Amino acid sequence: MNTRGDYAHPEPVAAATVAVVTPPPVVDLPRDSAVSWGAILAGAIAAAALSLILVILGVGLGLSSVSPWSFEGVTAETFGWSSIAWLTFTAIAASGLGGYLAGRLRTKWSNIHGDETYFRDTAHGFVSWAVATLLTAALLTSAIGGILGAGAKVAGATAGAAASTAGGIAAAGAGSAAMGSDQGDVQYWVDSLFRATPAAAPPAPPTGPADPATPPAPSATGALPPPRPMPGADRRPDSREVRTEVNRIIVNSLKSDTMEPADTQYLAQLVAAQTGMTQAEAQARVTDVQTRLRAALDNAKEQAKQAADDARKATAYAALWLFITLLIGAFIASLSATWGGRRRDL
Repeated sequence: MNTRGDYAHPEPVAAATVAVVTPPPVVDLPRDSAVSWGAILAGAIAAAALSLILVILGVGLGLSSVSPWSFEGVTAETFGWSSIAWLTFTAIAASGLGGYLAGRLRTKWSNIHGDETYFRDTAHGFVSWAVATLLTAALLTSAIGGILGAGAKVAGATAGAAASTAGGIAAAGAGSAAMGSDQGDVQYWVDSLFRATPAAAPPAPPTGPADPATPPAPSATGALPPPRPMPGADRRPDSREVRTEVNRIIVNSLKSDTMEPADTQYLAQLVAAQTGMTQAEAQARVTDVQTRLRAALDNAKEQAKQAADDARKATAYAALWLFITLLIGAFIASLSATWGGRRRDL
C-alpha cells in the first residue's frame, strides 16, 4: 500500500496549434463630391455668353424694325410682344445649354440611389442658372438698368412735370423776363396780346399834281389830320419794357387760378395804348389770351399725366414678364441638367 500518496504521472498533452487570422486593412474609398463646381461654372459661363449674344442680336433686330417716320415700321404693341417673345426664347436657349452642360460634365456618382442622382442633377442645373443669371446681370447692368429704370424715371419725371407744369413755365418766364430776353415760355402769349389788327388799305394818292395853295382835303369824317407831334412829346414807354412787365404779370397770374382784376384792367390799358384798340377790345383780347393760355396748360398737364401712366404700365409689364422669363429659365435649366446627367451615366 502506497502511503505516500504517490500517483502515477499523467502522460504529457500535446500543445494545441492556434491559427491567428489577421484582417486586411480597411481603406476608405474616396467619396464623390455631391457638387461639381467645374461643371456648374462651365454651364453658367456658356449660358451667360449665349444670353449676351442673343440679347445683342435682339437689339439689332428690334432697332431695324422700328422707324421714326409715320406709317413705317412695326407698331408699339407689336414691338412689345416681339421683345417679350425674344426674351423668352433667349432664356430658354441659354438656360437649356447651361443646364445640359452642368449635368453632362459632372462627375459620375456611384453607389447612390436613382432619386438622389435626379435631385443632384436638378440642383446642378438650378445653381448653374443662378450663376449665369448673376453673370448676365453683371454684363448687362447698363442695358437692364436702362430697360427697367427708364420707365420709372420717365414716370417720375413726367409726374413731377404734370404737377409743376405751370410753376415751371412761370419760373422760366420770370427768368426770361428778368433778363429782358425776347424768348421765353410765355413770350408767345405776350406777342398775342400786342399783335396788331389788320388795318384798312390806305387811300390811293392823287394822280395829278397837287396845288401848293390848295389846303388838304378833310377826311371822310370831316376831321383834319392830326398835327405832327413835337419832338419829345411822345413819352410812351419802351416796347421792350412794356413786354417785360406784361411777361411778369402773366407769370405771376399762373400761380393762381385767375388773374387779378386790377392786373387784367392794367393789361387792357397797355394793349390799348400799344395797338390803338379801344378799351373794350383790349379787355376782350386779354381775357381771350388768358383763356387760351390756361387751356394750353391744362392740355400739357393731361398729356404729362397720360405719359406718366403709360410709362408706369410699361414698366410694370416689363418687370412681370422678366420675372416670368426668369422662372422659365430656371425650370429649363434644371430639366436640361437631368437630361445631361442621364447621358453622362450611360
